[in-house]
This record gives sequence, C-alpha cells and structure tokens, in this order.
Amino acid sequence: MLELQIDGRTSGHPILGAITARVAEGDRICLLGPSGVGKTTLLNAIAGLDRRLGERMIKRSSELRVGYLFQEHRLLPWRSVRQNLAMVGASNDEIDRLLAEVGLAEVAEALPDQLSLGMARRAALARSLAIKPDLLLLDEPFASLDPDRAAELRSLITRLLDAHPRMAMICVTHDARDADQLANRLWYLEGAPAELQWDQPLTAVSSASASRISEQLRRLSV
Repeated sequence: MLELQIDGRTSGHPILGAITARVAEGDRICLLGPSGVGKTTLLNAIAGLDRRLGERMIKRSSELRVGYLFQEHRLLPWRSVRQNLAMVGASNDEIDRLLAEVGLAEVAEALPDQLSLGMARRAALARSLAIKPDLLLLDEPFASLDPDRAAELRSLITRLLDAHPRMAMICVTHDARDADQLANRLWYLEGAPAELQWDQPLTAVSSASASRISEQLRRLSV
C-alpha cells in the first residue's frame, strides 16, 4: 500500500531524517514522539502535502485513496455539514449513512459554527470517510476534547475501523490510551532531524521493547 524510504538529509528536509517503513492493509498505527519532533510533518508527507519528498522516498499505490482528519476540522464555515460532505463527491444517501455512523444525522443542515468541537471533529471524520479511503490519517483527533468526548470519538473510530478491516490508519497522538485502544502497530519518532526509532507490531514486541514502549507511553501521557 505505502512504502517510506525517506532520507531527509539528502533531500535537504529541515525536520525529517531517516525513516523507513511499510504500511499494509489493516495496519492500525499510532505515531508517537515528543512534541514538535515532526509527527504532523511526517503525516503531511504521507498525504502528499510536502513537495520536498518525492515519489522516490514515498512510494504509494497509484490507486491509493487517503482520507485526512486534520487537527482543525477545516469544514467550510459557509456550507452546511451535508454540503461539506457533498463537496468530496458523496451522494445524499452516502451522506445520510456517514452522518448516522458518526452520530450526526440530526445536524446535517447545520453550519460548522453551530456545532461543538467534538461534533465538528466527527463531521470532519465523516468527510474523510466519504472518499472511501484505503488509508485514514488522523492528526491528534482527540486534542482539546474533554475526556468523555475523547473517549466517545476513540470508540467511534475503533468501531469504524472494525467495520472496514482492510482500511489502514495512522494516528498521531500523545496519549497512551489511544495506542492501547486503536493500534496494532506503534511507531516512535525522535531526534533532530526526526528518525523512526522503532516500528513494532504489538503482537511481536519483545519484553525489552515492551518495557521501553511502556516507559515512552507513560512519559507521553504525563
């Protein structure tokens, strides 16, 4: 599906260094690391939004569809929730289904500024799903939400992933609970420039690695 062979030093990238990894169907990856290390930068590169890293360093299937839930919902404020989804090609029936899946069936005609932050985040998630993505990118989707709303959105994303088992996900987070609930694989980014320090499927983590991962997750949750 996706192969990363990034060498930021040779490309003159100011943030990313050596990052080698593969993403396959069904991978649920939580991308961890210190604040400001370059997690969002890497996500933008994977989405094709960083032109400094070309096809040689980020190889993707020609048919790969990528949905991206940004930190800000980026819904057009002058268009209704329904209209925002229609802009990415969703039919009325698809919009009704998606909004029902994310619990927003009653606010289809509302404008984004009439929604709470959590509702706007769910509307943006529905828009990301409207393109029927093979790869779903989530950039700190639970940031600024209170614990109850974060837990609701985390459970919703888990249900959506379970309903689409071939869809891969990469989620940037600082919270160990996100990794515990969402991930079957962990990436940890560290350094300047940022390098992928480890890439571990949860089912294949050695006791030594598990100890290190637990410590990193504990630090990220503080």
